[in-house]
Amino acid sequence: MASGFFALLDDIAALMDDVAVMSKVAGKKTAGLLGDDLAVNAEKASGFVSSRELPVLWQITKGSLLNKLIILLLGFLLSAFLPSVIHIILLFGGLYLAYEGAEKVYEFAFPHKKHHKKIDTTEKLTKEEILAREKDKVKSAILTDFILSVEIVIIALGTVEGAELPTQIIVVSMIALVATIGVYGIVALIVRMDDFGTKLIDLNEEDNSFSDKVGRFLVNALPKVIKGLSVIGTIALMLVSGGIFTHNLDFLHDIFPQIPAMITEFFIGLIVGILVLIVVKLVKKVIKSFKK
Repeated sequence: MASGFFALLDDIAALMDDVAVMSKVAGKKTAGLLGDDLAVNAEKASGFVSSRELPVLWQITKGSLLNKLIILLLGFLLSAFLPSVIHIILLFGGLYLAYEGAEKVYEFAFPHKKHHKKIDTTEKLTKEEILAREKDKVKSAILTDFILSVEIVIIALGTVEGAELPTQIIVVSMIALVATIGVYGIVALIVRMDDFGTKLIDLNEEDNSFSDKVGRFLVNALPKVIKGLSVIGTIALMLVSGGIFTHNLDFLHDIFPQIPAMITEFFIGLIVGILVLIVVKLVKKVIKSFKK
């Protein structure tokens, strides 16, 4: 009886060792997506009335947790019964990430005018209308989160592909939970940064005091922080997508051994992204010509 108990403890210890090692690997692989995840969610969670920012962010966070639960269940079913599909989804995810990154680079290199509807800031809305608009933005944010969550979970599953199912479940679930709490925790700090800065400015009646300088810095820094996260996210998209291709396509293994892996992965992601972007634009043009 005692020997059986200690054997169980050994099994649990071995499982925890595997979980620790694989969590570290999976964490490194998925960390590259968090910059893009942060930038997107910070943008989605901003633009609300100050008093509603945190309640709305909590609604989005709950939606994100539900997204992760659905995706995890589907992912584990595929891993148990159709593991080869994970590999295919991973490659398609790599194509999508590369395309997304290349599109951002293209928009930066060849900026084009976007038509925005002017928002009437003096418009008076009823409580019901404000809540309806808020609900629409929350739905949009949760949908965007679903796409990003699929990428995170699939990449995490790809790193533990050869492990036993219990190890996969623990590792990927931990990554999904940490990603959600980490991303939305930081987003909460970011979207409240300008409000905190305003409070510092109003802290005393002195002009150009230390609190005023810090407050103005925080208010002015918010758009730059979001823009910076977008740049970091774009680089991360290239690195992650390039890493997916080099680790999952045999002919790309050690293609340029004399060049650091990070540089190789970045340029592979960029090249694949440009090719996918060209194909997508050509397809759109063909569809548009047929519609005419």
